[in-house]
Amino acid sequence: MRRMLAFFVPLGLSASLVALSHVIVNGTLSRSLNPEATIAGYTIAMSLFIITERPVVFLRQTCSALAGDRVAFRAVGWVTLYLLLFTLVFGSVMSYTPLGAALFRGVYTIGNELVTEVLKGYRILFLVTVFSAIRCLYHGIIIRNMQTKWLTIGMVVRLAVMYLLSLYFIHSGHEIDGRTGALIFLAGMMVEALVSWLEGRRIYRMMPEKHASSGVSRVRDVFPFYRPLIMTSFLSVLIGPSINAMLGKTSQIELAIASYAIALSVTTLITSFYTYVHQIVLNFYQADPRGVWRFAMLFHAVPALLVALLAFTPVGPVVVGFVIGGEGQLLDESLRVLRVFVLFALVFPWVDFGNGLVMLRKRTRLMAFSQLGNVIVTIAALLAVAAAVPGWNGMVGALAQSCGLAAEGLVLLVLLRRMGSR
Repeated sequence: MRRMLAFFVPLGLSASLVALSHVIVNGTLSRSLNPEATIAGYTIAMSLFIITERPVVFLRQTCSALAGDRVAFRAVGWVTLYLLLFTLVFGSVMSYTPLGAALFRGVYTIGNELVTEVLKGYRILFLVTVFSAIRCLYHGIIIRNMQTKWLTIGMVVRLAVMYLLSLYFIHSGHEIDGRTGALIFLAGMMVEALVSWLEGRRIYRMMPEKHASSGVSRVRDVFPFYRPLIMTSFLSVLIGPSINAMLGKTSQIELAIASYAIALSVTTLITSFYTYVHQIVLNFYQADPRGVWRFAMLFHAVPALLVALLAFTPVGPVVVGFVIGGEGQLLDESLRVLRVFVLFALVFPWVDFGNGLVMLRKRTRLMAFSQLGNVIVTIAALLAVAAAVPGWNGMVGALAQSCGLAAEGLVLLVLLRRMGSR
């Protein structure tokens, strides 16, 4: 248990700090002259950014699982380069051709003023993927070599830069808009990528050129593990845009999107500590399965309890009010949305645990089926709830996302039981 905690706590802290970085951005944007519109525009831009950034994030798991020597690491590096070329072309087309404005206007059913706000942010956000790829690539060998403290160190440096930039924009008199949040995010990712690169290069120089037991020599050897993760990522990124699109059909569009974004950022701040549960399974389950299950039973209920504490007690208005910089309708609506996210926080750690078992058995293609269940249930819930009670505003998105995650967990449970019975 001590070894697992020493390995996991730095990972969990770094993931929580990632979520805190988004809280910093939303807190800065809430100081704009029109916070609902500014946060809504940035949130929509982020939902498109995630479509191309999510496959990059899966480089971390791929590198951690496969890159046991320099040859394998270079093979994953070539995959990274291909992804970045696609991202830069896609981002440029969406940012600087009429296609981007048409997509935002048509899919999200928003007006020209909000489209302009979205494009301001996205023209900077798509560049973040370059530095996110560098970060995740080197995170893989850092985690594989049990140097997880460097993920926390990198995130501390990132947060410091982002917080200082946030203070500058708030107190300098500069106009705060979608570009402000994107610039803060870009600067943070650049410094985190630098820290990861410095430590990762040190580890790379210590790695053997080729392991006799390694089956990874070329790009084609990476794809059997990585390709299903890409499919999973493209399914999962449908959720964010779908939710934001359906929130555009609620009674108060800007309030719905902004309150959902704030409640999700607070929930993510808590649940993100558990986004590396799969690494506990990958690194410890074969040696001590009972210990890993004990770890899960002891700690997996904590995020739901913390979200409930914020949603249903006087602590919530204080914490969430600090995040958004005030009181009023946006605060009240964000707390209502947060109450629905308790279900999400309860299920989240167990879904990541199940994904870890699937990765351990090199059956990553099964994750596409569980993610498909998530997408189907999320979209079905969105359509039903938005049509029945559009006055729920941001709660529509929170309920749909929570139901979708519960469906993903159920599909994973069925698939794992079938694997275990064979």
